[in-house]
Amino acid sequence: LTLPCLTYFSFSWAAAQPAASVTTVFSSAWGAVRRCALAKGISTHEACREFSMKRWYTCTPILPHFGAEVRDFSLDGDGPLDPDLVQRIKEDMKQYRVLVFKGQGRLSGARQVQISRQLGTIESTFYKHPRSPHPDIFRVSNDEMEGCVGVGRTGWHIDGTFQDKPFKYQTMHFHSVCEGGETWFVPLKEFYDMQDPETKARWDKYWMVTGRGHEGIAHPLVYKHPVRQDTALMFHCGRPFCEGWLVEGEADSQQHRNMEKAIPSTVVQDELTKQLDAAVDKIGVKMRWEEGDFAINDNLGNCHYAAPGTQNDKKVAGLRILHRTTIAGEDVPTKFDGRKSFRSEE
Repeated sequence: LTLPCLTYFSFSWAAAQPAASVTTVFSSAWGAVRRCALAKGISTHEACREFSMKRWYTCTPILPHFGAEVRDFSLDGDGPLDPDLVQRIKEDMKQYRVLVFKGQGRLSGARQVQISRQLGTIESTFYKHPRSPHPDIFRVSNDEMEGCVGVGRTGWHIDGTFQDKPFKYQTMHFHSVCEGGETWFVPLKEFYDMQDPETKARWDKYWMVTGRGHEGIAHPLVYKHPVRQDTALMFHCGRPFCEGWLVEGEADSQQHRNMEKAIPSTVVQDELTKQLDAAVDKIGVKMRWEEGDFAINDNLGNCHYAAPGTQNDKKVAGLRILHRTTIAGEDVPTKFDGRKSFRSEE
């Protein structure tokens, strides 16, 4: 690893210093690695790995606190992505929460699945449309003959709330886009932080009971993001996806669950919807996709919503084709005091 790293940075340095000798070039590269190691208190091998990972691509932030675009970099290929590249993507996901690789053309279903498997275990819980290119690709469209319609339109949400461990990531690859076919994203930490103290205290007592014929899992509305270790929220504002909300009363200890009452699903769903509709233009992104976009979304760090225009008539707005994969969650939502999601009948 060290030699390729040094070689890469040596060439970069040499481009700016064409008259420098080979010895000077490598000496300068090695000096940069050593300075990084000393500054960060890490080994030269680890410092070199950091330098090496920086060569893959450049992130351009969409907002100062959220989202990034990557241009002039292709995800296509025959073999799996380099492990260092996968690690770089995961680290950038921790920071940015949404990465959009621009200009990827139309990657095959097999390639998208191959990339997705390097991010984690694929978990496919959706309807398999006849036009889907792969069993693990969820094909979404504004034409029912081309893909599943109406997807993401029931309300702001996190995917997979019906599971003990909601999805970790989604990949979203746009083979075709329609006018108005935006996806709206709101980062959850910033959304929680903008609430007043009374709202935060009230939300911290809510537990969402999942719906749509599932086993009635109760997730904490407010919990700790398993990777970023900051505040996240777990909810679905679509009417069929939530049975109601349990509200905590006073407890003898932090570990003890004492649910005082239940309130109708729409009470909290409507409140969240109103707040999110107002927040998206302040702290979020209304993503205007382009054909060829390949996005990776931190499903636990953001909530999202498919704008009304995603279902615009294809004859007027154009055909929308989205290929999506979902990466299995690895953690049960857990509050900062250690309490976890549970079966509501417990």
